[in-house]
Amino acid sequence: MKKIMNLFMAVVLFAACSSDKLDRQTALKLLQDKKAYPKVLDEEIYTADPQDAKRILDSGLEKEGLLKVQRTQKLVDIGSPLISFTDKAKPYLLPVSNEDKKSKVQRVKIAEEVLEEISGIQMLDGEKRAVVEYKTSFKDITPFSPLSTLKLNEKNTRKAYFSLYDDGWRLEENSGLEFPEK
Repeated sequence: MKKIMNLFMAVVLFAACSSDKLDRQTALKLLQDKKAYPKVLDEEIYTADPQDAKRILDSGLEKEGLLKVQRTQKLVDIGSPLISFTDKAKPYLLPVSNEDKKSKVQRVKIAEEVLEEISGIQMLDGEKRAVVEYKTSFKDITPFSPLSTLKLNEKNTRKAYFSLYDDGWRLEENSGLEFPEK
């Protein structure tokens, strides 16, 4: 009796695993793996740019003690940084490349975009392609968030496109890919 029960469970598991229908759990895992959620949302600050210095002043970040803006500059100092970061800003500073250092660019963390849920799956083309609608939101919003033009307090609805291959479902990398409707 025990052998029959084990055989039955194996058949059920095999049938469930070999399903060609895209489910929410599979779509969620593929999106997390391929789109690398959670994603860090960042902003570039050009430390030697007078326009960025004005943008920083307008955002109120200097008043919060995150950075200092040099308001005047001599002709000899043109091209040297106008913006410097305080110790209070260090947790939000992201690594920069050598090219960014030469260009006097500092990247700062704004927030993290996290994958909340799969809100719907639409099967197309004889169930070999699918459009997945999912929701993301922003977490760990930093004091540098006023620099972003995104609405960080709202959930975003996004779409991803999947195709069924002989080895399973794959997320299509071409974000501009549009599948024809049924």
